[in-house]
Order: sequence, then structure tokens, then C-alpha cells
Amino acid sequence: MIKAATLLAAPEGASNPLLPHDYELVVGIFAFLVVFIVVGRILVPRIQKTLAERTDAIEGGIKRAEEAQAEAQVLQRQYAERLEEARLDAARLREEAREQAAQIKAELREEAQAEARRLVEAAHTQIEADRQAAFAQLRAEIGRLSTDLAGRIVGESLEDEARQSRIVDRFLDELETSDAQAVR
Repeated sequence: MIKAATLLAAPEGASNPLLPHDYELVVGIFAFLVVFIVVGRILVPRIQKTLAERTDAIEGGIKRAEEAQAEAQVLQRQYAERLEEARLDAARLREEAREQAAQIKAELREEAQAEARRLVEAAHTQIEADRQAAFAQLRAEIGRLSTDLAGRIVGESLEDEARQSRIVDRFLDELETSDAQAVR
């Protein structure tokens, strides 16, 4: 340790290379103060301003991102609600369509049944008309055959129309009354 102290202490006339001269110390301190003032008053505020702007931009970006995310969530909820409403509307429309289809089907069935009844009634009417026509034709045929047969049995001609008609009507009336009594 003694050697180190002796090395630092220089002889009186010689300068120590480790220690600067006085004018260098003054210029160095002055230059340091100028740099310190320039850096402290000009550069530090600019750096702080830039850092503050970046901080604001980052925080603003985060806030905007949070706001955008909140808005996206709101929009997503609205979309989900609208989608659910659309599904409910579609289900309601399908149900209404089913009801309308059932109603139309019932109406068509009623119309078809009415048409079938009308056709059956028309067929019954036609059958009754055909039966009456057949009965009238059969009556006339029976009357002609009866008069021919009666004429052969009696041996005289029964050509008088009025007489034939009365005989045939009386004969058929007797047949109908005997059939009616047999049915009872």
C-alpha cells in the first residue's frame, strides 16, 4: 500500500499524468454545465414529450382497442338478438304457413266433399230419371204386350188406344197395390 501512495505522489516539479491541469478542469466543468443545461432544458423535455406522446398513443390505442372490443361485443349481442328474432320470425312464419296449409287443405276437402255430394245427387237424380223413363217404357211395352195377349185370348182386336190405355193402367195399378200389400 505504501507503494501505491508513493506512485501517486509525484515529485515536486513533475506533473502527475493522472491529474488534469487547472485550466482543463475549468473548461471541462464549463463544458459539462453547458451540456447539462442543453440536455436538461432542451433535450429532456423533448424526450419526455415524445415519451408522453408514445405513452398516450399506447394508452389511447389500448383504450380504443377496449372501446372497439366493447363495441364489437355490443354488436355481437345485437347480432345474436336479431338472429334469434329472425329464427323466431321464421318459426312463426312456418307455423302460420302450416296453419294456412291445413286450412286450405280443409277447404279443399270440404269443396271436394260438396262436389262429391253434388255428383252423387246428380247421379241419383239421373238414375231416378232413367228409372222413370225405363218404367214408362216398360209400362208401354207391358201395355202393348198385354193388349196383344188379351186380344189373342179374347179373340178380338183391342186396337182402340183409349181402351188399351185404361186396361193397361188398371192392370198395372192392381199389380202395384198387390205388391205394396205383399211388402207390408
